[in-house]
Amino acid sequence: MNKKEILKEYIPPFFLRKITGLFYGWSGNYKSWEEAQQHSTGYDSALILNKVKDALLKVKNGEAVSERDSINFDKIEYSFPLLSALLWIANQNRGEINLIDFGGSLGSSYFQNKKFLAYLNKVNWNIVEQKHFIECGKQYFQDDNLQFFENIEECRKIHNANTILLSSVLQYIDKPYQLLDYIIKQKFKYIIFDRTPFLMNKKDRITIQKVHPKIYKATYPCWFFNEEKFVCYFSEHYELITEFDSLDKANIKSVFKGFIFKLKENV
Repeated sequence: MNKKEILKEYIPPFFLRKITGLFYGWSGNYKSWEEAQQHSTGYDSALILNKVKDALLKVKNGEAVSERDSINFDKIEYSFPLLSALLWIANQNRGEINLIDFGGSLGSSYFQNKKFLAYLNKVNWNIVEQKHFIECGKQYFQDDNLQFFENIEECRKIHNANTILLSSVLQYIDKPYQLLDYIIKQKFKYIIFDRTPFLMNKKDRITIQKVHPKIYKATYPCWFFNEEKFVCYFSEHYELITEFDSLDKANIKSVFKGFIFKLKENV
Protein backbone atom coordinates (compact mmCIF):
# COMPACT_ATOMS: atom_id res chain seq x y z
CA MET A 1 0.00 0.00 0.00
CA ASN A 2 1.55 3.32 -1.07
CA LYS A 3 1.48 6.58 0.90
CA LYS A 4 -1.63 7.95 -0.83
CA GLU A 5 -3.54 4.71 -0.25
CA ILE A 6 -2.57 4.76 3.43
CA LEU A 7 -3.83 8.33 3.76
CA LYS A 8 -7.14 7.43 2.12
CA GLU A 9 -7.54 4.40 4.41
CA TYR A 10 -6.91 6.05 7.75
CA ILE A 11 -7.54 9.82 7.45
CA PRO A 12 -11.00 11.41 7.06
CA PRO A 13 -11.52 12.96 3.57
CA PHE A 14 -11.65 16.61 4.72
CA PHE A 15 -8.30 16.39 6.51
CA LEU A 16 -6.85 14.33 3.69
CA ARG A 17 -7.57 17.14 1.23
CA LYS A 18 -5.79 19.61 3.48
CA ILE A 19 -2.75 17.40 4.07
CA THR A 20 -2.29 16.47 0.41
CA GLY A 21 -2.89 20.00 -0.83
CA LEU A 22 -6.09 19.02 -2.60
CA PHE A 23 -8.34 21.42 -0.71
CA TYR A 24 -10.31 23.73 -3.00
CA GLY A 25 -12.61 26.55 -2.07
CA TRP A 26 -12.38 29.58 0.23
CA SER A 27 -10.31 30.01 3.37
CA GLY A 28 -8.76 32.64 5.63
CA ASN A 29 -9.83 35.95 7.12
CA TYR A 30 -7.28 38.54 6.03
CA LYS A 31 -6.85 42.07 7.32
CA SER A 32 -6.41 43.56 3.86
CA TRP A 33 -6.59 42.73 0.18
CA GLU A 34 -2.82 43.25 -0.05
CA GLU A 35 -2.18 40.67 2.68
CA ALA A 36 -4.39 38.14 0.88
CA GLN A 37 -2.52 38.80 -2.35
CA GLN A 38 0.76 38.02 -0.62
CA HIS A 39 -0.59 34.58 0.25
CA SER A 40 -2.00 33.93 -3.23
CA THR A 41 -0.20 32.50 -6.22
CA GLY A 42 -2.23 34.51 -8.70
CA TYR A 43 -3.23 33.08 -12.06
CA ASP A 44 -2.16 32.83 -15.67
CA SER A 45 -4.50 35.35 -17.28
CA ALA A 46 -3.52 34.26 -20.81
CA LEU A 47 -4.38 30.64 -19.97
CA ILE A 48 -7.77 31.63 -18.56
CA LEU A 49 -8.56 33.83 -21.55
CA ASN A 50 -7.77 31.02 -23.98
CA LYS A 51 -9.86 28.51 -22.03
CA VAL A 52 -12.85 30.84 -21.97
CA LYS A 53 -12.41 31.70 -25.64
CA ASP A 54 -12.24 28.05 -26.73
CA ALA A 55 -15.27 27.10 -24.62
CA LEU A 56 -17.40 30.02 -25.84
CA LEU A 57 -16.42 29.48 -29.47
CA LYS A 58 -17.90 25.99 -29.14
CA VAL A 59 -21.14 27.56 -27.91
CA LYS A 60 -21.13 30.18 -30.66
CA ASN A 61 -20.51 27.52 -33.32
CA GLY A 62 -23.15 25.15 -31.98
CA GLU A 63 -20.64 22.54 -30.77
CA ALA A 64 -21.64 22.97 -27.10
CA VAL A 65 -24.81 24.13 -25.38
CA SER A 66 -23.37 26.42 -22.71
CA GLU A 67 -20.25 27.68 -20.96
CA ARG A 68 -19.59 28.68 -17.37
CA ASP A 69 -16.22 29.53 -15.82
CA SER A 70 -14.47 28.24 -18.98
CA ILE A 71 -16.19 24.81 -18.78
CA ASN A 72 -18.64 23.55 -21.42
CA PHE A 73 -21.94 21.92 -20.41
CA ASP A 74 -24.57 20.01 -22.36
CA LYS A 75 -27.40 21.84 -20.56
CA ILE A 76 -27.96 25.51 -19.76
CA GLU A 77 -28.29 26.13 -16.04
CA TYR A 78 -30.32 29.31 -16.14
CA SER A 79 -30.39 31.97 -13.48
CA PHE A 80 -34.10 32.50 -13.98
CA PRO A 81 -34.27 35.49 -11.59
CA LEU A 82 -31.61 37.21 -13.72
CA LEU A 83 -33.43 36.33 -16.92
CA SER A 84 -36.70 37.58 -15.43
CA ALA A 85 -35.00 40.86 -14.51
CA LEU A 86 -33.74 41.32 -18.05
CA LEU A 87 -37.18 40.70 -19.54
CA TRP A 88 -38.80 42.93 -16.87
CA ILE A 89 -36.46 45.77 -17.84
CA ALA A 90 -37.08 45.19 -21.55
CA ASN A 91 -40.83 45.32 -20.94
CA GLN A 92 -40.43 48.82 -19.47
CA ASN A 93 -38.25 50.00 -22.36
CA ARG A 94 -40.13 49.22 -25.58
CA GLY A 95 -38.82 45.67 -25.66
CA GLU A 96 -35.20 46.80 -25.63
CA ILE A 97 -32.17 45.84 -23.54
CA ASN A 98 -29.24 48.26 -23.37
CA LEU A 99 -26.83 47.14 -20.65
CA ILE A 100 -23.23 46.99 -19.55
CA ASP A 101 -22.07 43.58 -18.38
CA PHE A 102 -19.22 44.70 -16.12
CA GLY A 103 -16.52 42.03 -15.91
CA GLY A 104 -18.62 39.93 -18.28
CA SER A 105 -15.74 37.90 -19.72
CA LEU A 106 -16.35 37.19 -23.42
CA GLY A 107 -20.13 37.21 -23.11
CA SER A 108 -20.96 34.18 -20.96
CA SER A 109 -24.23 35.64 -19.63
CA TYR A 110 -25.22 36.89 -23.07
CA PHE A 111 -24.84 33.47 -24.66
CA GLN A 112 -26.57 31.83 -21.71
CA ASN A 113 -29.69 33.97 -22.23
CA LYS A 114 -29.45 34.50 -25.99
CA LYS A 115 -32.39 32.21 -26.82
CA PHE A 116 -34.77 34.46 -24.86
CA LEU A 117 -33.14 37.76 -25.79
CA ALA A 118 -33.56 36.98 -29.49
CA TYR A 119 -37.29 37.80 -29.25
CA LEU A 120 -36.71 41.36 -28.01
CA ASN A 121 -36.94 44.35 -30.33
CA LYS A 122 -33.34 45.37 -29.70
CA VAL A 123 -30.37 44.10 -27.67
CA ASN A 124 -27.22 46.09 -26.90
CA TRP A 125 -25.15 43.81 -24.67
CA ASN A 126 -21.90 45.60 -23.88
CA ILE A 127 -18.97 43.96 -22.12
CA VAL A 128 -16.55 46.04 -20.03
CA GLU A 129 -13.48 43.97 -19.24
CA GLN A 130 -9.69 43.84 -19.09
CA LYS A 131 -7.90 44.91 -22.25
CA HIS A 132 -6.85 41.43 -23.42
CA PHE A 133 -10.43 40.16 -23.05
CA ILE A 134 -11.72 43.13 -25.06
CA GLU A 135 -9.25 42.51 -27.87
CA CYS A 136 -10.22 38.84 -28.00
CA GLY A 137 -13.93 39.65 -27.81
CA LYS A 138 -13.77 42.08 -30.70
CA GLN A 139 -11.89 39.57 -32.82
CA TYR A 140 -14.00 36.46 -32.18
CA PHE A 141 -17.40 37.41 -30.74
CA GLN A 142 -18.45 40.98 -31.47
CA ASP A 143 -21.55 41.50 -33.61
CA ASP A 144 -24.52 43.87 -33.82
CA ASN A 145 -25.80 42.77 -30.40
CA LEU A 146 -22.61 41.99 -28.46
CA GLN A 147 -19.87 44.61 -28.21
CA PHE A 148 -16.75 45.14 -26.10
CA PHE A 149 -15.35 48.21 -24.34
CA GLU A 150 -12.45 48.94 -22.01
CA ASN A 151 -14.42 51.20 -19.67
CA ILE A 152 -17.91 52.39 -18.80
CA GLU A 153 -17.42 55.92 -20.14
CA GLU A 154 -16.41 54.70 -23.59
CA CYS A 155 -19.45 52.44 -23.76
CA ARG A 156 -21.98 55.02 -22.61
CA LYS A 157 -20.78 57.55 -25.19
CA ILE A 158 -21.91 55.13 -27.90
CA HIS A 159 -24.88 53.28 -26.37
CA ASN A 160 -25.79 55.23 -23.20
CA ALA A 161 -26.69 51.97 -21.42
CA ASN A 162 -29.38 52.34 -18.75
CA THR A 163 -28.59 49.03 -16.99
CA ILE A 164 -25.45 47.55 -15.45
CA LEU A 165 -24.98 43.89 -14.55
CA LEU A 166 -22.33 42.57 -12.16
CA SER A 167 -22.37 38.78 -12.03
CA SER A 168 -19.65 37.05 -10.00
CA VAL A 169 -17.39 40.07 -10.26
CA LEU A 170 -17.69 42.45 -7.27
CA GLN A 171 -16.02 39.97 -4.89
CA TYR A 172 -12.86 40.01 -7.02
CA ILE A 173 -12.40 43.80 -6.92
CA ASP A 174 -9.81 45.03 -4.43
CA LYS A 175 -11.86 48.14 -3.57
CA PRO A 176 -15.48 47.09 -4.19
CA TYR A 177 -17.15 50.00 -2.38
CA GLN A 178 -15.13 52.48 -4.41
CA LEU A 179 -16.53 50.80 -7.53
CA LEU A 180 -20.06 50.94 -6.09
CA ASP A 181 -19.65 54.67 -5.38
CA TYR A 182 -18.70 55.20 -9.01
CA ILE A 183 -21.60 53.11 -10.34
CA ILE A 184 -24.13 54.91 -8.14
CA LYS A 185 -22.87 58.30 -9.39
CA GLN A 186 -23.42 57.11 -12.97
CA LYS A 187 -27.17 56.93 -12.22
CA PHE A 188 -27.92 53.77 -14.13
CA LYS A 189 -31.68 53.25 -14.09
CA TYR A 190 -31.21 49.59 -13.14
CA ILE A 191 -28.41 47.79 -11.29
CA ILE A 192 -28.37 43.98 -11.23
CA PHE A 193 -26.12 41.77 -9.10
CA ASP A 194 -25.88 38.00 -9.36
CA ARG A 195 -23.56 35.31 -7.94
CA THR A 196 -22.31 37.58 -5.14
CA PRO A 197 -21.32 36.03 -1.75
CA PHE A 198 -22.65 37.22 1.60
CA LEU A 199 -22.05 36.30 5.23
CA MET A 200 -24.83 36.06 7.76
CA ASN A 201 -24.70 38.92 10.28
CA LYS A 202 -20.95 39.26 10.07
CA LYS A 203 -18.48 41.88 8.91
CA ASP A 204 -17.05 41.85 5.41
CA ARG A 205 -14.38 39.18 5.09
CA ILE A 206 -11.44 38.80 2.73
CA THR A 207 -10.61 35.19 1.89
CA ILE A 208 -8.42 33.34 -0.59
CA GLN A 209 -10.14 31.22 -3.20
CA LYS A 210 -8.36 28.16 -4.53
CA VAL A 211 -9.86 27.17 -7.87
CA HIS A 212 -10.24 23.52 -8.79
CA PRO A 213 -7.55 22.68 -11.39
CA LYS A 214 -10.19 21.15 -13.67
CA ILE A 215 -11.19 24.77 -14.28
CA TYR A 216 -7.71 26.33 -14.07
CA LYS A 217 -4.92 26.63 -11.52
CA ALA A 218 -5.28 29.81 -9.48
CA THR A 219 -5.51 31.20 -5.97
CA TYR A 220 -6.60 34.80 -5.46
CA PRO A 221 -8.33 37.10 -2.94
CA CYS A 222 -12.12 37.08 -2.73
CA TRP A 223 -14.55 39.17 -0.66
CA PHE A 224 -17.56 37.95 1.30
CA PHE A 225 -19.86 40.87 2.08
CA ASN A 226 -22.16 41.79 4.93
CA GLU A 227 -25.61 41.72 3.34
CA GLU A 228 -27.24 44.46 5.43
CA LYS A 229 -24.35 46.84 4.79
CA PHE A 230 -24.43 46.05 1.08
CA VAL A 231 -28.16 46.69 0.65
CA CYS A 232 -28.03 49.88 2.73
CA TYR A 233 -25.27 51.20 0.49
CA PHE A 234 -27.85 51.78 -2.25
CA SER A 235 -30.78 52.92 -0.12
CA GLU A 236 -30.36 56.67 -0.63
CA HIS A 237 -30.55 56.54 -4.41
CA TYR A 238 -32.05 53.17 -5.32
CA GLU A 239 -35.13 51.13 -4.57
CA LEU A 240 -34.57 47.42 -3.94
CA ILE A 241 -36.95 45.65 -6.31
CA THR A 242 -36.14 42.10 -5.24
CA GLU A 243 -33.42 39.73 -4.07
CA PHE A 244 -32.81 36.09 -4.95
CA ASP A 245 -30.52 33.16 -4.26
CA SER A 246 -27.84 32.37 -6.82
CA LEU A 247 -26.65 28.95 -7.94
CA ASP A 248 -23.16 29.14 -6.40
CA LYS A 249 -22.12 27.56 -3.10
CA ALA A 250 -19.08 27.95 -0.86
CA ASN A 251 -17.38 25.81 1.78
CA ILE A 252 -17.76 28.56 4.39
CA LYS A 253 -21.10 29.55 5.93
CA SER A 254 -22.49 32.00 3.41
CA VAL A 255 -25.02 32.48 0.65
CA PHE A 256 -24.59 33.66 -2.93
CA LYS A 257 -27.31 36.13 -3.87
CA GLY A 258 -28.55 38.50 -6.50
CA PHE A 259 -30.26 41.89 -6.20
CA ILE A 260 -32.21 44.13 -8.56
CA PHE A 261 -32.14 47.86 -7.85
CA LYS A 262 -34.03 50.63 -9.63
CA LEU A 263 -33.10 54.30 -9.50
CA LYS A 264 -35.51 56.33 -7.38
CA GLU A 265 -37.56 59.08 -8.97
CA ASN A 266 -36.15 62.64 -8.78
CA VAL A 267 -32.65 61.49 -7.81
